[in-house]
Amino acid sequence: MSTLLAVVISLLFSPLVWSGYLEYDQNVLVPADWTRVGRVNPTEKLELTFALTQQNVDVLEETLRVVSDPDSPQYGKYLQLEEVASLVRPSDVSQKAVRSWLQSHGVTNCSTVHTQDFLQCNLTAEVAEVLLPGSKFQRYLRDGHSIVRSSAPYSVPDDVAQHLDFVGGLHRFPPRGHKASKEMHRSDNTFHLGVTPSVLRARYNMTAADVGSAQNNSQAVAQFLEQYYSPADLAEFMSLYGGSFQHLSKVDRVVGTQGTGKAGLEASLDVEYIMSTGASIPTWVFTNPGRHESQEPFLRWVVLLSNMSDLPWVHTISYGDDEDSLSTAYMQRINTEFMKAGVRGLSLLFASGDSGAGCWHMTKEQNSFRPSFPASSPYVTTVGGTSFKNPFKVTYEVTDYISGGGFSNVFKMPDYQASAVAGYLKTVAATLPPKSYFNVSGRAYPDMAALSDNYWVVVNRVPVPWVSGTSASTPVVGGMFALINDKRLMKGLPVLGFLNPRLYKLKGQALFDVTEGCHLACLDEQVQGQGFCSAPAWDPVTGWGTPNYPELLTALLAP
Repeated sequence: MSTLLAVVISLLFSPLVWSGYLEYDQNVLVPADWTRVGRVNPTEKLELTFALTQQNVDVLEETLRVVSDPDSPQYGKYLQLEEVASLVRPSDVSQKAVRSWLQSHGVTNCSTVHTQDFLQCNLTAEVAEVLLPGSKFQRYLRDGHSIVRSSAPYSVPDDVAQHLDFVGGLHRFPPRGHKASKEMHRSDNTFHLGVTPSVLRARYNMTAADVGSAQNNSQAVAQFLEQYYSPADLAEFMSLYGGSFQHLSKVDRVVGTQGTGKAGLEASLDVEYIMSTGASIPTWVFTNPGRHESQEPFLRWVVLLSNMSDLPWVHTISYGDDEDSLSTAYMQRINTEFMKAGVRGLSLLFASGDSGAGCWHMTKEQNSFRPSFPASSPYVTTVGGTSFKNPFKVTYEVTDYISGGGFSNVFKMPDYQASAVAGYLKTVAATLPPKSYFNVSGRAYPDMAALSDNYWVVVNRVPVPWVSGTSASTPVVGGMFALINDKRLMKGLPVLGFLNPRLYKLKGQALFDVTEGCHLACLDEQVQGQGFCSAPAWDPVTGWGTPNYPELLTALLAP
């Protein structure tokens, strides 16, 4: 019996152990694309993140509801970072318990954040393994990149467990980015130039006048997995494709450290298209070059949000992981971080993924669809993907078969979408996949969509065609919401903040409904490679559809 299997069995059949295991359901299996090099040196320096238990999470959730509901008198009355901190700050008892425990092991080199609900501590691997019984730190390699993770579950003392949600930097291997390209289906007789900013503006009815001008507006993308953009590529992209509208050719601010070497395709795609759709709006890039190998890059970004009082209003993120690979405690805490952002007026948009409904091989005989997180979070806006019906013309849109979508296995369906999802399930009841493949009562996603197929991107000074994925559609949508924020700010209105409650109240108004096409899923006898299909109104492939910008602007400029 392997050591890992023995640990899993001991956890399953030893209830006494559960109380000290903060992430008892965390998948600790090493992904196949990572290779174990060996145990780290005991003196190896690690940086771990301790997520302290917060107060008043129920009040935070209710606050998010009322500031995001356009029918509420509190709509748009967002909190400042200090107010959020006062609400969720861990109790003095929790802070003392965790700090005393760390200090008793000689761990004193720690920093906190403004909200005091994260502690980032530097310690050696030897101390970490004593501090967190069960942990065994190993070094892993993928594509020349090194990372340190624990190959086994960790525990904490029972008297500390009640004061911590999880410890970051032990598990959660960075997934690969969303699919960046796919085979381009071309006609023998026709050459297609592909999607560029002018094509997007034509499809979504944007004019050259649709650019930002507000002084206090900004937008952002976040990059992980050693992805970074190139300023020279951005300038080249704008010189090639930005001639028809006023735009910026430089990023306003980089938060983090840019890596060296070649630019990343995904980072280039995100930056170039949020800045061409959200034209002339100052843009930030949050970047993590992957040099902090004991950290989780996505968690590092989340912690930054809790420690910065001045942030862009719109953030788009092309990052996701399988729900079943993450612990429930981790995902619930990340959801709280999303709520903290929402009550401050931030709009968070995540790509829905590029694997359709996904497929989870649960047993030899049983498969299930595989939802993605954070796409499945009830507190973010998730963006799916579409293609042109005629790939050579600006036509109406159909489902892009890679567009991620489905139902969460962890989070219940939020009230704001219940009627929309019920309508879909009733409309397509006869053609739904078997109920054993998805959780009919879970948070359903995506919320909307945009073109995700056949983009032109400049990477390393070379225009690259046929780039596809919801990594493209997400910054496009983000740029549009940043433009709408711009117009709201000019009118003295609050920014849009958490978008979903208002988006679902529109019931598809100001969006192009996508009613053709299905997406990928398990290739088995039951579903034969097909997941869900689009339908009139909301569906779990393209959400409410794609933006008709002038109508969306009119609808969202109402107070």
